[in-house]
Amino acid sequence: MRVTSPSSRHCLGFQEIFLSTLRLGMLGLETWKWCSSSTTSSNRRGVPRTTLSSSGSPAVLAAPLSLDSIFNWMRGFNMAGPLQFDYSKSSGKTPVFTLNPYSWTKVANIIFVDSPVGTGFSYATNWIGLENSDTSTTALLYEFLRKWLLSHPQFQDNQLYITGDSYSGKIIPMTVEKIYDGNKAGLQPQMNLKGYVMGNPVTYEEKDTGMRVPYAHLTGLISDELYESAKSDCHGDYMNVDPSNLACLNALQNISICTEKIYLGQILEPTCNFLSPRSNNSPTSIFRDRSLIREEETVKIMSPTDPYSFSKQWCRSYNYIFAYIWANDANAQRALHVREGTKEVWQRCNLSLSYTKDVVSSVPFHYNLTQKSLRALIYSGDHDISVPYIGTIEWIKSLNLTVVGSWAPWFVEGQIAGYSTLYKNTNYDLTYTTIKGAGHTAPEYKPVQCLAMIDRWLAYYPL
Repeated sequence: MRVTSPSSRHCLGFQEIFLSTLRLGMLGLETWKWCSSSTTSSNRRGVPRTTLSSSGSPAVLAAPLSLDSIFNWMRGFNMAGPLQFDYSKSSGKTPVFTLNPYSWTKVANIIFVDSPVGTGFSYATNWIGLENSDTSTTALLYEFLRKWLLSHPQFQDNQLYITGDSYSGKIIPMTVEKIYDGNKAGLQPQMNLKGYVMGNPVTYEEKDTGMRVPYAHLTGLISDELYESAKSDCHGDYMNVDPSNLACLNALQNISICTEKIYLGQILEPTCNFLSPRSNNSPTSIFRDRSLIREEETVKIMSPTDPYSFSKQWCRSYNYIFAYIWANDANAQRALHVREGTKEVWQRCNLSLSYTKDVVSSVPFHYNLTQKSLRALIYSGDHDISVPYIGTIEWIKSLNLTVVGSWAPWFVEGQIAGYSTLYKNTNYDLTYTTIKGAGHTAPEYKPVQCLAMIDRWLAYYPL
């Protein structure tokens, strides 16, 4: 990998093997300063693509220079970017990087953008700029993309896909619609918008969370009797419970007992809640807020000299320790062109943001997009209880699309990688697939399968 800053090789732990280009920098939008990185590499099929990705966490816009597609990715550098930590060689305060053999930059250019403002290394020049919402974040992402393409005209003809995971499930369809409408209104630059990709997407939080109960039953976490009791006593609504409905409250309490030690991100992995003690605002832990762990507390608790010494029980959050060490290193920040004094502490998940969720559901935006000439790929890790796949399937069905490819397995290296369904409406098509065994943010859990998925889909091949 070639890095634009002379000091980047040392501070990022690179070896002298450079297979792609990493460009880093800030882009100003009025009172906001957004940090972005773009990666370029050789596309195995030579098709130019650019991807812009978003997730309500640090976002990434992805796009390979020699590809005809660009991805704008809201979240995902650590999952689908060109680098990953080499845990076998990293120790103490010395993180070491290695090339990610399953990076999505193998099939698309990707721009990773810190979004909303205040995440990652992005910052505002006054307090008003830190007031975020679903609609303002969408508007800023669109403005960012216009400015980025104007400053990188060589990418303007590339196919453009908007991409992300998790909370970006609300932001992505809004951003896609804004780009589509901007093109129609003649705004410049005209973008070669082709579609969007979403993983384990939040869509309608109340319903997403409510689907955890039937998912817990489906996966054997609660009994048939308990599920039927809850469904009957709560009338199928597990979120808006009448305080006088003692039978429903009792059923939910019993569900809590069965699920309180389940890790929301991947039900088969150990829970690390002991690292971040806090009270639940809900009567049942299965309805605790969507944040999987307060990772900044994990970092404080873990030994600074040996991230693996705290417990013999491995927890996924341990994999993020080196990200904190690296991103808060002064040399690394200089190499990333982070402006000194703009960020006291980098956090993987900034839970202190002032953010207004002013869009209840993104389903109406999805419905509007079904009337356009677009492609969509939606995937779910089938072991994620945070945003259960059965809830995603339910709202996709509500779009009233025609099923042209029924539920069927697809394979990677001779093994089932997931199950997909193809939907269509005139010039719009939507591919939905599960990723077998994956959790929340599937590429982190199943990188081989997810690279095969995106590679085939971009090439218009069946999964």
